[in-house]
Amino acid sequence: MPALIVASGERASLRFLEFFAAAIRNSHTRRAYSKAATDFLTWCECAGVSSLTAVQPLHVATWIEVQTQEHSAPTAKQRLAALRHLFDWLVTGQVIPTNPAGSVRGPRHSALKGKTPVLDAIEARELLDSIETSTPAGLRDRALIGLMVYSFARIGAALGMTVADVFVQNRRLWVRLREKGGKRHEIPCHHTLEEYLHAYIDGVGIGADPKGPLFRTIGRGTKTLTRTALPQANAYAMVRRRAEAAGIDTKIGNHTFRATGITAYLKNGGTLENAAAMANHASTRTTQLYDRRRDAVSLDEVERIRV
Repeated sequence: MPALIVASGERASLRFLEFFAAAIRNSHTRRAYSKAATDFLTWCECAGVSSLTAVQPLHVATWIEVQTQEHSAPTAKQRLAALRHLFDWLVTGQVIPTNPAGSVRGPRHSALKGKTPVLDAIEARELLDSIETSTPAGLRDRALIGLMVYSFARIGAALGMTVADVFVQNRRLWVRLREKGGKRHEIPCHHTLEEYLHAYIDGVGIGADPKGPLFRTIGRGTKTLTRTALPQANAYAMVRRRAEAAGIDTKIGNHTFRATGITAYLKNGGTLENAAAMANHASTRTTQLYDRRRDAVSLDEVERIRV
């Protein structure tokens, strides 16, 4: 608990904890907002601010300027949003009279293309084919990567699936994903993904456990699946390990496969509107950030510079 919160009394402390426990449902947002709030309040204490009521817009603006110098513009904007929401919560709880972050403007930022590293279709195929599927870990890893490529699933939604979220409908295999905001999203499987999921579920024998997690950790020393869901950090380490083994130099991550799948779909004549629906994006503007078709055009044009 930050010292400024404790010094403001029991009501402030309770309201501060309630903000993260009751007002924020997403665990990633809760973690990011908690760090931003703690960092800012600690900075205020070091700057000689004696209480929450003494925090002024000038303090917030100065701290955001420091964040802009040390971090990217989106990170600074996210941290400002965290302070705005927190102080709004404290105002409505009658802990402080006004929101000192309400009048502070964040840095300008506009992006036409995301920064997520993307694989081309050949590299993605080489990665999937390089995974040895004679072990439970290999079957799991190929199915997880295939799911992200062919269904555009976020890693959080993929790792949150249960075995029952892979189901048959209209004689095809479907997957059920729970995306941001608790939105449920169902999509039919590409025939390759259908093959990967059948091989995984049948090969490791988890079909009889419909309520168990779909993607699970490997027991230490046993090389068999446990009933513990695979953590996101473990999935990232697996992706990096598999990419290195496949000879892929691009520093990819979990989100790479979402962008890779969307770009491959659009290159093969898919529409932006359908890509947005498949990715469960509320707007095609978000989907455009994953469209890397222009990367290939740019590379071709650069090669025209013959000196």
